Amino acid sequence: MAVNNANIGFEKQIWDAACVLWGHIPAAEYRKVIVGLIFLKYISTAFEKRYNELVAEGDGFEDDIDAYLEDNIFFVPPEARWSTIASAAHTPEIGAVIDNAMRAIEEQNPKLKNVLPKNYGNPDLDKRVLGDVVDLFTNNMNMEDTEESKDLLGRTYEFCIANFAEYEGVKGGEFYTPSSIVKTIVSILKPYDNCRVYDPCCGSGGMFVQSVKFLQAHSGNRNKISVYGQESNADTWKMAKMNMAIRGIDAEFGPYHADTFFNDLHPTLKADFIMANPPFNLSNWGADKLKDDVRWKYGMPPAGNANFAWIQHMIHHLAPNGKIGLVLANGALSTQSSGEGEIRRNIIESDLVEGIVALPTQLFYSVTIPVTLWFISKNKKQKGKTLFIDARKMGYMVDRKHRDFTDEDIQKLADTFAAFQDGTLEEVKGFCSVATIEDIQKQDYILTPGRYVGIEEQEEDDEPFEEKMTRLTSELFEMFDKSHNLENEIRRKLGAIGYED
Repeated sequence: MAVNNANIGFEKQIWDAACVLWGHIPAAEYRKVIVGLIFLKYISTAFEKRYNELVAEGDGFEDDIDAYLEDNIFFVPPEARWSTIASAAHTPEIGAVIDNAMRAIEEQNPKLKNVLPKNYGNPDLDKRVLGDVVDLFTNNMNMEDTEESKDLLGRTYEFCIANFAEYEGVKGGEFYTPSSIVKTIVSILKPYDNCRVYDPCCGSGGMFVQSVKFLQAHSGNRNKISVYGQESNADTWKMAKMNMAIRGIDAEFGPYHADTFFNDLHPTLKADFIMANPPFNLSNWGADKLKDDVRWKYGMPPAGNANFAWIQHMIHHLAPNGKIGLVLANGALSTQSSGEGEIRRNIIESDLVEGIVALPTQLFYSVTIPVTLWFISKNKKQKGKTLFIDARKMGYMVDRKHRDFTDEDIQKLADTFAAFQDGTLEEVKGFCSVATIEDIQKQDYILTPGRYVGIEEQEEDDEPFEEKMTRLTSELFEMFDKSHNLENEIRRKLGAIGYED
């Protein structure tokens, strides 16, 4: 079984060492400390590699900013290079040195203006511990700027923000979508060369990272993908910008963070692929001020829930052959209140819903409500048909609270979609089924997969009833005996310490 978080080594080492900072700095600031150091180490490594190449060429361009920008490398001034940071690791000034490095990088690279964290001089941050963390980066990340280096840093970044999402609960979930869900969406949509990928609520940018990885894995050019994103939370927007820089992805996130509904930073964009995990059941999103908006082609979304506002915003930004993959709370499948049922009916009647996948619970760090993947296409291969998948039994428990998909699970879902699109899918009772618009109409335009896939066929039970009853009764009485013995043992031990009930 290929597990998605396998081979975690250095990432966990960084996380475990950095956890020493807990108690020395608030959680939200702590996140910035770690991702800022990952970022600083990477751009310094990339710069130093290019710097040494230019020195070796002997043409005197090693201090020419353009010589770095043309290779999509950030220019790092001397006071911000990792050698400067490392040499100051165990001095009382380490915090100020790192803050000055961040300011110097922003001054030399306008696209990073007001993006980098500058909280290392905070008196609440233990400088001895900060020095130890700097040492860890110095001693374990002395790699050149290779794809492997980018991936290690990127994986470390992703591993850390996944853990932040877990520790910070609901708030953390705002910037992190579990990677297995992102991989599932990307594997089903299959982005290709020269495409435009858009996420109107991009969080830390995970959709874009997986899109580029998918392209590389399928012999595509990582640089032939145009990335557009928007994020309303200032800190999360900064985190996404750093994530893209670490991965070497040239992304257009607009000049600042902004509310997608009120200030669409990409108003003319028509995207080939839209991938998103919008806030679930967002209320008070400003419907009263957007009543005549051009995006509400299928009906005015209710003020109390933005689910169908997000869907329609994405459809509005689709290219003629564009596709959407998004995560929504299950209520959007069946709700009839406040006009949502009418909007859903209009979208279905327009033959836009290509597939619905019911996901297991406990995939997210921040919410426990059941969620669904929606796949919407402007030009479906199977006209008038929708694929329904019930994946609620898939995956495995990582720990007591969290479930995850294996790589095989993700491939199975992608293969099921591909077979549906090719017209070769064999329906499996309890797992997948194809429905026509007429079939959906008979279900009052409700899209809950269970209504269409049915119940999994049970294997024949050839054990005679009398034998089964005898066996189960015997097992039950054995459990009763064990329970009584355990109870007596507990009473005995409590009595030994002088406790009486």
